[in-house]
Amino acid sequence: MLGLDVCEFGGQVLELLWLTMCYNGLLADKTHLAIEEEEDDRNLNYNPPAQKTLQEIQEMDKDDESLVKYKQTLLGPKAMTADASEPNVRVTKLVLLCDDTPEPVVMDLTGDLNALKETAFTLQEGAKYRLKVYFKVNRDIVSGLKYRQVTYKKGVRKNTAVCMMGSYGPRAEEQEFLSPADEAPKGMMSRGQYLVKSCFTDDDKNVYLSWEWILSITKDGI
Repeated sequence: MLGLDVCEFGGQVLELLWLTMCYNGLLADKTHLAIEEEEDDRNLNYNPPAQKTLQEIQEMDKDDESLVKYKQTLLGPKAMTADASEPNVRVTKLVLLCDDTPEPVVMDLTGDLNALKETAFTLQEGAKYRLKVYFKVNRDIVSGLKYRQVTYKKGVRKNTAVCMMGSYGPRAEEQEFLSPADEAPKGMMSRGQYLVKSCFTDDDKNVYLSWEWILSITKDGI
């Protein structure tokens, strides 16, 4: 029989797993929800649970050897040694994967972010693409990690979108997220340069990274 403390911890674990399954299920089964208008993000009927730090979870039942091993498997054995000066979530790279381009469009997010506005990233109109995000969670569980972007053309706001990534525990290694496929705008009126304001946030409204970049939609992808 499990004791009360173990059950309480189990509830926290199930809560985290439910969050991950909920978000990933939405992405896998309803691809049109991968990129939604910001207003629709509030219509998911999702209320984030009370947040517990990783240290609080690891301190629970620490005399139970089997439970400690289980928590290490779930949360990672090196989480408690993470550098406190580092942000909890560090996004390192954003990649646009497209079958119609010879090479993926890669944005290095670890250097000078201002430099990303100096060179346009080109995508062919109507091209199907997916976003791949590389990131690292350093200390605590991040709930409801999401990528948001607002797109402007000639100073006019064209679109606000959000891609729900899910909830993640800390890991010593870098983690990856791959979005469902989406389609670039097409037609003569859609061609040209767009200013894109991007950021990564979570359910607690923490902003882990924000930057601006230029996307060029062309007829032939050149």
